[in-house]
This record gives sequence, C-alpha cells and structure tokens, in this order.
Amino acid sequence: MRRILYFSRFYTPHDYRFINSFGEHGDEVYVIHLEGRKKPLEKRPLPHLAKLVEWAGGKGEFRYRNFFGLLKDLKQQIQLIQPQVILAGPIQTSAFLVAATGFPKLVSMSWGYDLFLDARRNWMMRQLTRYTLQRSQAMLGDCETIRNLAVSFGMPAEKIVTFPWGVDLQHFKPSSQPLQKPGRFVFLSTRNWEAIYGVEIIAKAFGRIANQYSDVYLIMLGNGSQSALLKQIFSRAGVLDRVSFPGQIDYSELPNYYQLADVYISASHSDGSSVSMLEAMACGKPVIVSDLAGNREWVTLGSHGWLFPDGDENALADAMRQAYLERDRLRAMGLTARHLVEERADWVKNFPKIYQVID
Repeated sequence: MRRILYFSRFYTPHDYRFINSFGEHGDEVYVIHLEGRKKPLEKRPLPHLAKLVEWAGGKGEFRYRNFFGLLKDLKQQIQLIQPQVILAGPIQTSAFLVAATGFPKLVSMSWGYDLFLDARRNWMMRQLTRYTLQRSQAMLGDCETIRNLAVSFGMPAEKIVTFPWGVDLQHFKPSSQPLQKPGRFVFLSTRNWEAIYGVEIIAKAFGRIANQYSDVYLIMLGNGSQSALLKQIFSRAGVLDRVSFPGQIDYSELPNYYQLADVYISASHSDGSSVSMLEAMACGKPVIVSDLAGNREWVTLGSHGWLFPDGDENALADAMRQAYLERDRLRAMGLTARHLVEERADWVKNFPKIYQVID
C-alpha cells in the first residue's frame, strides 16, 4: 500500500477518476483542494477510501498574496500525513506550493492549460513553471504536445510519463438505438461556459447555420460566467428556441447526451487530450474541434471529424454545415473514432502507467 497525497485545484471528474483508481489499486489516498467552489464540477462524493484534508486553503479562490500562509500550513499537513509521494497540479499553483516545501517526491500533473497558456503568460509564470519542474521527481502529461512543452521548460524527457487520461469504454460506448428525435440534426457542446473554452464562438457559428437549416439544434451542457453573453448571442440570431440548456449533468447521465447528438463540438482555446472529446468519440460521434496541437493528435480530417482554426467562428460554421450536408457519412466516421479511442484512450489500460513514476 502506498500513501499518496493528491493535491489539485478543486474537485473535478478527472480528480474523481484518479482518486478512485488509486483506491482500487489498494493505495491510501489523502486529498487536498487548493480552491473551493459553491458548485463543484464533480457531483459524485469523494471515493469512500479517500480522506479529505481540511487545511488553510480550499475555501475560495487562490491568491499568490496568501502563498506564505498556505505554504506554512501545507508543510504541517505533509508532516502529519507523511506521504510517500505527492501528485499535484496545476504546475504554477498546487505543484508549485509542494515544490516550495522541499518535499522530495513530487510528481507534477499538467492540466494542459497550465503549460499551453499560463506558462507563457508573463515572466513570473515562466519562472514558476521552471522552478516547479526542476524540483519535480517526475511529471504526468496527457499528450505529446504537453511533453514537448515541459521539455522546453527544462524538464528532462525521461522524467515525463505521457498517457491520455482517456475514458471508461464501458460507460461511454455507441448505442444500437440512437436517442435523437427523427427530423432533427443535433450538435452538442459539453464544455463549461468560460472564456477559455470559446463557447461564444459556438454560439455565433450556430446562429449562422441555424438560420439556414430549420432542423438544426444545439445542446449546451454546463454553466459558467458567460451564461448571459451566450443567451444574448442566441437571442440576437433568433435561434434561442433551438438551443437547450440542461445545466451541469451527472456523470451517469453524460452518455445519454452524447447519444442525443449527431456531432460533438468544442471551440476550446487550450486542449491536451480532451477527455470530453474522447468521450464523444468513444460514443461513436464525429467531432468538430479547434485546430490545436493536442486535438491534431486525435482528429484526422474526414476520418474522425473536422478541425477549424482556433477562434474562427466562420470556419466553425462552415465545418458544422459540412457535417450537416454529409450526414450520411457520420456513422462510419463515428465508428472510426470509436476504434481509435479503443486503441489509445482506454482509461483502465492507461492508468497503471502512472506507477512508473510513483513506485
């Protein structure tokens, strides 16, 4: 049995999967959250074998001005728990705090945006990134793009373990009886309504094609700070009545929404191996996603879906129109996408690779 301290920004479905899988492998897991949220992104309770640590953080948004107080308390928690290894991410916050304690067995976990965006934001963030990676025993990343970025910040390549965080292929799978209503063509977005995910690009693009085709609909899962903006865009385009907003959906219900859709869409400005995209592909759905390096590792134009230039609403609308007009090809594309996920993104097969860096 290993004693693991798992330190993440807040509680998400990704965290649940890591924590639960460690428990299933017989590890003793302590969990620390850096920030608190009124509405956690993960509705499932913490796996029963895990122990949530109450500490000075985890109550609100992280601020660097509180760094020294958090650092002092984190050192105390590490002394009490005596973990054999600490897994922490994002790089410039949770992992940085652990690095600053001097704890020798830190495995930094990149969440994608920390290296794609945050590490490039300014001089201070570049320094925090280098400092943390230089003091990490190892690093986990979910795609080759993340691996290359970590190397560029001084992380030795041999200390990086790369594997797609993948999906549960039994939970996310094609349905023999699609749930969508006859006579409707449905696009699906599952990303939260925040600027980083480019959801306003989806809203503008949908407005364009929905005014061309009367049987086109959109499901917008999630919620977030751009709620008012999204509804304003849909209203101005006159298509609000063809958009549904189910809110934040339980993990158990997610496959049903993928099955309601013909095509999955993401306009995110930052992605590694996007788990929501892989979930859609596992359900046999073609995808339309931003032309980012992480997405190019998974999507081949014409085989699994479409790529469009990041932030280009006109190009996204064109890709959505093409998917609509070529809907007879979608089933075959979806099956090709499913086969790719089976080969490379099976969570059950991929997770044990993590023990390469914590044993």
